[in-house]
Amino acid sequence: MAPLQTPRIRVLLVDDHPISSWGLERLLLSAHSQVELVGTASDGNEATRFIYETPINVIVINLDGELRVDLIAELCSISPARVVALTGSRDVSLHDGAILAGSRGVVAKSEPVESLISAIEKVDEGEFWIDRAATTRIFLHLAQNKVPHFTTPENQKIDTLTRRERETALEITKDAAANGKILAQRLGISENTLRNHLNSIYGKLGLSSRLELFAYAKLHLIPGKA
Repeated sequence: MAPLQTPRIRVLLVDDHPISSWGLERLLLSAHSQVELVGTASDGNEATRFIYETPINVIVINLDGELRVDLIAELCSISPARVVALTGSRDVSLHDGAILAGSRGVVAKSEPVESLISAIEKVDEGEFWIDRAATTRIFLHLAQNKVPHFTTPENQKIDTLTRRERETALEITKDAAANGKILAQRLGISENTLRNHLNSIYGKLGLSSRLELFAYAKLHLIPGKA
């Protein structure tokens, strides 16, 4: 009997720099691992088309061009694929912003080339590729920068949530790592309906990502936590 083959990690590269994307494509195509490059997109529209047309496990986004962290949140809202951000910037606010937007990891271009492959493999397994200092900064950001804004007027915002929107927010507090498909199944709704609920919730509460909603709901929507 032939041995079972490990499923390949299907990767989408999003990079608006032709020279950079050419080099990254060669790196991913030559990697001696389970990584399989399924396509390269130069912007959010092309990335969305790939997402709807082919199964993708991991999305690698180069943040050194015109692409911004907002694209990470956008792609995470429509795809269960995990995101790895790639950047040459040393600005920790950019690194942290990528994680807060939904990225599972940030790889610096100063790291060995093998680090990108390792990051892809780790996030595909459900882990994060961020250092301890970044983890500390992110949780301090959520605790110190966001919480002061969640004062008494927040009750007025919460009152604008529909019953289903409140249920959606509470479901997220049970498992911050659950992807959209799993959350939709638990709530008994379609992924499209889930995205609509999340977009409405973000607008009403002044949030921008699922991680922010997780922290907010933990603080304001769980009995005894307010």
